[in-house]
Amino acid sequence: MKARILVVDDDPVTQRMLDRLLRDRGFEVVTAASADEARARLESSPVDLVLLDLGLPDEDGIALCRQIRARWLMPLIMITARSGPDEKVRGLEVGADDYVTKPFDPDELVARIRAQLRRTREWGDAGARGGRLDIGGGIEIDFDDRDARRQGEPVGLTGREFDVLAFLARYPNKAISRETLFESVWGYQEKFNTNSLDVIVYRIRHKLEDDPSRPQRLVTVRGFGYKLSLMEGVETPR
Repeated sequence: MKARILVVDDDPVTQRMLDRLLRDRGFEVVTAASADEARARLESSPVDLVLLDLGLPDEDGIALCRQIRARWLMPLIMITARSGPDEKVRGLEVGADDYVTKPFDPDELVARIRAQLRRTREWGDAGARGGRLDIGGGIEIDFDDRDARRQGEPVGLTGREFDVLAFLARYPNKAISRETLFESVWGYQEKFNTNSLDVIVYRIRHKLEDDPSRPQRLVTVRGFGYKLSLMEGVETPR
C-alpha cells in the first residue's frame, strides 16, 4: 500500500513540484495551501506523513505544527526557506520530526521521508512482533510478558503502566500530548483525567529511572505531555 503524504504549502509552484516528485517516487499525495485546508484534510482522511511549510497565509506553520502534534501522531517534516538555527530549534521543539530548508535536494528529501516512515512503521510493529525492545540505559520493554526489564530484571509494571510505556515506545523521541496518550490507553469512553495519567507516569519512572526526580527516559514536555527519550546510539528495530 502506498504511503499517503499531505503537502502543506501555499506556493503553487512548490506544491506542484512536490506533488510530481512524490508521485513519481511511489507515494500518494494530497495537498493543502493553508492551515485551515490542512486541518480539513487531516480530519477527512488519515495520512502517513505531513510536509509542512512555515510560511502559510492564514496561520504560522509553527502554530499549525503544534496543533497537529496535539491530535495526530504521524511524522511531520518542516520544509521551509527559513534557515536560521532558531527557527529549526522552534520547529523541533513543537514536535517536528525533521527540518529541511529550501532549496533542497529532491533525493535527500525523499530519503528523509522514507526514513521517517520506516522508523514509525518499525517501532509501531515492535509490539505486534513480541519480544523485547531495547530503549537504552539497560532498559528493555518486554512485550511478551507485558513488563519492562532493568538490567535484565523484571520491574513489575501493572497493565496500565505497561500500556502507557508501550504506546510511547511506538513514537520514540516524539512528544505525545496528554490527551492523545490518555485516550489511546484509557479509551474514548473515559473522561480525560490528567491526574490519572500523571500518577501512572510517576509510577513508571520510579520503576525505571535511576533518579525519578530527574527522568532521562520518560520525559515531561512542559505544558504538553510526555515523550520516551532514547539514549544516543539506540537504533530503531530492524
